Amino acid sequence: MKNVLIDIKDVTKSFGTQDILKGVTLQLFENENLVILGKSGTGKSVLIKCIVNLLQLDSGCIKVEDYEIANSSDEDLIEVRKKIGFLFQGAALYDSMTVRENLTFPLTRLDKKFSNEEITQKIEKVLEDVSLPEAIDKMPSELSGGMKKRIGLARTLIVNPKILLYDEPTTGLDPITSDEISQLINETKNKFKTSSIIITHDIKCVQTVADRIIMLKDGVVYKEGTLSEFENDDDSYIQSFFN
Repeated sequence: MKNVLIDIKDVTKSFGTQDILKGVTLQLFENENLVILGKSGTGKSVLIKCIVNLLQLDSGCIKVEDYEIANSSDEDLIEVRKKIGFLFQGAALYDSMTVRENLTFPLTRLDKKFSNEEITQKIEKVLEDVSLPEAIDKMPSELSGGMKKRIGLARTLIVNPKILLYDEPTTGLDPITSDEISQLINETKNKFKTSSIIITHDIKCVQTVADRIIMLKDGVVYKEGTLSEFENDDDSYIQSFFN
């Protein structure tokens, strides 16, 4: 029996009169890459923002291990967020900080206080992990889109999260760089034993990283299965993604 890290049950979320999520139920298991697939506007990004309480759900339940997000205290939410790394669509680096300073920042938010030497060692190691050791003193403006994604992932990994949430990790990248980022997602899972939810509509990324796929359509789970089950499904809506 696989260990459930995130358990989402009957989640709804609306903005005004627009219903975005209409009773979504899904689970993330230990040591898997779960892809949430769907067209723009189907609620993919809204869902993962609800997981970390950046958006508050209207009804339903989201549990991250033993924490129920909607009913968690501020202290418990801090503990939950320590377990979760969130890689934003645009990497969300601080433009006024060097790469070194961007990577130092999350370490200063932890309870444990690190010496300057420990911080430097952690930064150098995580930059090696994403194959960008030479970027340590560069500014974000000096980095390509793919490099920014890698640094964003490095900033996420430096605090050793158990769960990773990727929001459209290959959007805006050329095909070669997109493939490199997809491969890095797999390498990260294998090396750090992380579990991930990957939000995407990039089928090449899906084909590279997915252990399991959940498709959202009109705010509900339309299909759940493996890559081969999706590729071999005769449903015209599903095939519109894979053809």
